[in-house]
Amino acid sequence: MIIKHDRPFAKDYESIVERGGPNSDMLMDFGILSLAAGEAWDSGEADEKALLLVSGELDLAWKDGPGREQRARARRASFLDEAPTVLHLPSGSQARLVAGSGGAQVAVSRTDNPRAFSPRLYLAADCRDEERGKGTMRETSTRIVRTVFDDSDAPYANLVVGEVVAAPGKWSSYPPHHHPQPEIYHYRFHPGQGFGLTVIGEDAHLIGDKDTVLIREGQVHPQAAAPGYAMWYIWVIRHLEGRRYVQPTFVGEHAWVQASDAKIWLAPSERAAQASGPKG
Repeated sequence: MIIKHDRPFAKDYESIVERGGPNSDMLMDFGILSLAAGEAWDSGEADEKALLLVSGELDLAWKDGPGREQRARARRASFLDEAPTVLHLPSGSQARLVAGSGGAQVAVSRTDNPRAFSPRLYLAADCRDEERGKGTMRETSTRIVRTVFDDSDAPYANLVVGEVVAAPGKWSSYPPHHHPQPEIYHYRFHPGQGFGLTVIGEDAHLIGDKDTVLIREGQVHPQAAAPGYAMWYIWVIRHLEGRRYVQPTFVGEHAWVQASDAKIWLAPSERAAQASGPKG
């Protein structure tokens, strides 16, 4: 399912997915917080929360245990070139966010979680940064995957949070894969008039800047960025009780393309270039 968004985000918090709404089976709330310079927002104490800085400058304040207030300043000039800062909070913990001089935009993810854990601020250096697909498929699906936290380092969480940057004309979420846990993708393109394509289950969709895609149990979800346009998206997965997300299941008939020696068809001009070898 795709949720289109062809206008600027509303001031303050704009909800996109709600547990109490028609997409309650996603088991998550998701929305975008837009703050002008000097504006403040309180997260509230309910729910496990992940607050991901999309762009701008932000002062954050939260309590790390009884009476111990923590403060930090986060800046992000480019979501393509810089990994995110993310504040991860348990139920019962609240954060206050104040935008810096240029304003700020924050992606807010929430879900229920009765477990107690300590708040944690993930800095850009804490994110696991990978070039997935590199060295295979003639680099047609090489992309940057940034994992903020998952089951390996946050086994107490009910959320998994990360980002992907897909280069112009390249694929991501590839080879096609699926998992039982619900997942949300939220997109940005550079330049902003860019677009891409995604297949959710059996349905193909045109995706644009600020769109959101909902992925349900068992739905495959490969996608591609149009040539000329870089595609960035947040991904948020909700663990299920007794079925925590660890890794996806690749569609068997397409898994072969990952092999380093996979024989990929070449255009005649490419074959001729390979046959002639390097010059000089």
